[in-house]
Amino acid sequence: MPVSKKEVSPCPIDAMLSVIDGRWKGTILWRLSEGPLRTSELRRSIPDMTERMLIRHLHELVEDGIIIRVQKKTTPQQVRYSISEYGRTLVPVLETICSWGRIHLQHKKL
Repeated sequence: MPVSKKEVSPCPIDAMLSVIDGRWKGTILWRLSEGPLRTSELRRSIPDMTERMLIRHLHELVEDGIIIRVQKKTTPQQVRYSISEYGRTLVPVLETICSWGRIHLQHKKL
């Protein structure tokens, strides 16, 4: 029986995948690994993603403690996202996933 997003699976792989699960979360984290970005900068850097999906994924990543949302009290409002210290522990995992993805893409071309 599948585990809902609200439940934490006792399986470490399922627990990790529940955090980065989603079509764009890996890409968002990859972009933020290079430094903090405003919402509009993230949106422009991932042109195929809708704004609604970006906001949804950002909210989930903030909720999981993977990224930090900083809102400046300016007009217009400025919001920046960055990877938290805890979220930085995912960067080596993302690098490994990216490396395997390159291998897989080459394999699919054969």
